[in-house]
Amino acid sequence: MPKKIAILPGDGIGPEIVAEAVKVLERLRQDCGLDVELEYAPVGGVAYDTHGTTLPDETLALARAADAILLGAAGGPKWDQLDTALRPEKALLRLRSELVLFSNLRPTILYPQLADASSLKAEVVTDLDIMIVRELTGGIYFGQPRGVRTLENGERQAYNTLVYSESEIKRIAHSAFRIAGKRSGKLCSVDKANVLESSVLWREVVTELGNEYPDVTLSHMYVDNAAMQLVRAPKQFDVIVTGNMFGDILSDAAAMLTGSIGMLPSASLDTQGKGLYEPVHGSAPDITGQGLANPLATILSTAMLLRYSLDEPEMAKRIERAISQTLDAGLRTADIFRDVGRQVSTSEMGDAVAQALATN
Repeated sequence: MPKKIAILPGDGIGPEIVAEAVKVLERLRQDCGLDVELEYAPVGGVAYDTHGTTLPDETLALARAADAILLGAAGGPKWDQLDTALRPEKALLRLRSELVLFSNLRPTILYPQLADASSLKAEVVTDLDIMIVRELTGGIYFGQPRGVRTLENGERQAYNTLVYSESEIKRIAHSAFRIAGKRSGKLCSVDKANVLESSVLWREVVTELGNEYPDVTLSHMYVDNAAMQLVRAPKQFDVIVTGNMFGDILSDAAAMLTGSIGMLPSASLDTQGKGLYEPVHGSAPDITGQGLANPLATILSTAMLLRYSLDEPEMAKRIERAISQTLDAGLRTADIFRDVGRQVSTSEMGDAVAQALATN
């Protein structure tokens, strides 16, 4: 019985980059016997335009029924005037919450061919390979109470609640310790325990849990120092585990170490390994429809989908090799082009990766 992949292209450049990932899946289905069926559904702003909601019931039902979900991007200035609760980005938060996709994996890997595209010196980032494990369904993005109120003096005041329970911290820490155990055995937990009570509990729980993983060396770092260390000496890190907002910020900062956020994939997993896969970047409305978007983060997200949710590690490796071969050939989209090689369009890059799959 074929595995079902829900395809949610979304807004902006989402449909363009997802189309290139689908080319890769189709090539694997044709040449390697990948047994999958693809089913499309709207999400985000385009869903609001057609259904009056950014996450239609049919889309959520498909996401629940699928073995994995591949998503493009959501949001754009067209929908900025909507109430906060109706914004396209809320569809992603609801998907993560409804499916309990609590463990967000964001690998930060520098392809050697792109060392000159990094914002840091080559010697600082060469061989960079960091995994950021971000808690995704708790923290300040979901905490209650939240809102905007008017004080007695007539001034408006906005408020959000940063809250973490012990079980939430244990769940993401277990995930990070297991990942670290399969890598170099180094885990850095990032918090703000010198200021925030939620971080004091975070540090206590992670430290206690570390006793269950004697083969993993655990360290702790405040988030402001972690941000500085990422640009000072990023290769000191192997696996980083942190909360929702800190992980959001640090992973985007780490993206630039690789030369472009267009190179960073992500996976958001539940306890059973079912996941939602998407590039780290957003909908990029300023370049939509111009063939300038880099599809490699979405194609790499597809490799993660095969590895983590469909248990097809060899096919995932084939995709990663194909991307490396394409970069070796000197093909670059606009974001990673540095007067070396040949600049290509979104679809040309996808075609090249699919062709490379046929030869490796």
